[in-house]
Amino acid sequence: MHMKNVTKFWFLEDFNLMKKMGRMKLMQLCELLEMTTISKGDELHFNRDDQQVIFFLKSGTVKVVSAESQQTKYVIKKGNIFGELPLFDETPDHDKAIALEEGVICFIEQPQMKEMLDQFPSLKNDLLKFNGLRIRKLERRLSDLLYKDSKTRIQEYILDYVRSFGTKEAELIVAKNLLTHADVASLTNTSRQTVSNVLSSLRKEGVIDYNSKTIQIIDTKKQ
Repeated sequence: MHMKNVTKFWFLEDFNLMKKMGRMKLMQLCELLEMTTISKGDELHFNRDDQQVIFFLKSGTVKVVSAESQQTKYVIKKGNIFGELPLFDETPDHDKAIALEEGVICFIEQPQMKEMLDQFPSLKNDLLKFNGLRIRKLERRLSDLLYKDSKTRIQEYILDYVRSFGTKEAELIVAKNLLTHADVASLTNTSRQTVSNVLSSLRKEGVIDYNSKTIQIIDTKKQ
């Protein structure tokens, strides 16, 4: 087995969606994948030269930005796939992802991924479920706009972010502080000034603590 393909194989083993494929089929997929490192600030376009690209994020964190509004739509952590929507919808996706930190990705063009999905209906179903979960999260955000005030939306998003992207350290959950106030404002449909005010208030209340590098939940038993 070629060393580069061995690296890709180890890469894909971390993705739960791929574990049903078996070693031989995973190696076939490795032949089709391109792998590269990304640096903070790098842009990953879902539509390149009129061809859709699907990404696998091995390490690092990226944010998906709307092509129309340039606002942050959602944040992707390692072990997830993004840019997959055109696999199920013929409409081209012109959104892009921006790396929030250094990472490693693999990517594949849509026709090759579609061919692989046709061979594995269970993988296609798992991807549909994964996409469905993402849609439900977006629907929840829309519902929050109707029934929750700005402070509640911001607080709940920050707590969810820390729990999802953070690690347990003694009695704390600590996450990298990768999002700007503008990102959080986009994700909660508020303003940067409101985000700044709410975060300061939450820190004074002892709900969270943060600096330029990390953000943490101080007393998780209260959340």
